[in-house]
Amino acid sequence: MSETEVRSVVVPLSGVQILIPNATVAEVVGYAEPDPVPDAPDWLFGTFLWRGWQVPLISFARLTEFADHESVEGARMCITKTLIDNDRMPYIAVLAQGFPRLTTVTPDNLTEVPSESNPIAVAGKAIIGDMEVVVPDLDRLGHLVAHAAFGALPLTS
Repeated sequence: MSETEVRSVVVPLSGVQILIPNATVAEVVGYAEPDPVPDAPDWLFGTFLWRGWQVPLISFARLTEFADHESVEGARMCITKTLIDNDRMPYIAVLAQGFPRLTTVTPDNLTEVPSESNPIAVAGKAIIGDMEVVVPDLDRLGHLVAHAAFGALPLTS
């Protein structure tokens, strides 16, 4: 692998696919009903216990308004490492509509899709081969989820 290659994962959601670095994915597990979080926004399904951690489960598609509903029937939970430096929430889970697929991103197969503005927690859009993907702003996403799930963490560093 060269310095310009990034091993990544394409995660299918409702109405959109996201592209995240493979190194951030901890595990993909079958859907399990999370414990609700009182007064949570509709994109935060709740939290569940995974390897001793209380992990928030979110709908990235609902948060970013790519979809107003996501089915949990046959869904998966893509557990990812957060980029925020917080011992209370080292992981979040994104509701996935199928199995994530590994891909290698290179300058030759990636084309940025210009946009004047992006939804909250979206860094940008791109095309990899013939797939359009959304690239999440993982730092911003971590802060939003921490604030919604636990309420005590700041939205910005």
